[in-house]
Amino acid sequence: MSNQNRKTIFTTIAIDKETGSLVEKLCKRYSLKKGEIVKRAFLYIDKACINPSEAPESTKAELAKINKRQDDIIRFIRHYEEEQLNPMIRVCNSIAVRFDTVVKDMNEELNREIANSKDALIQVLRKLDEQFGKQAEVINNHSKVINHLFQI
Repeated sequence: MSNQNRKTIFTTIAIDKETGSLVEKLCKRYSLKKGEIVKRAFLYIDKACINPSEAPESTKAELAKINKRQDDIIRFIRHYEEEQLNPMIRVCNSIAVRFDTVVKDMNEELNREIANSKDALIQVLRKLDEQFGKQAEVINNHSKVINHLFQI
């Protein structure tokens, strides 16, 4: 059953002795088979977009290229930050400040309206109290008169 599942087609390639010894050395160092080391090397070359026909001049030159790429990316990020992000942050901040101002103004206006309504309500209640007090006096006076008339 396991032989039926294994339908891998193998290909042979010709390499010189120097390359063969390099493959052997890498196999021993990383405890991999020759096929695995070659496969992983090609996957790495493909993933890193390395052109094998353009051998790197030196490690220093490659590091300089990487540093240049990083500098380009950092420059792009800073430019984007200056052109896009900072203006958006300023606009958001000004909107927040305006919003806070409007909320404070509305709060003050509501407090004034509540105070005015409270004062008006107190005045109405005082007038009602006065009117009911007068009515109570009139009723008391009438009851005294009626009681006085009853006694006669």
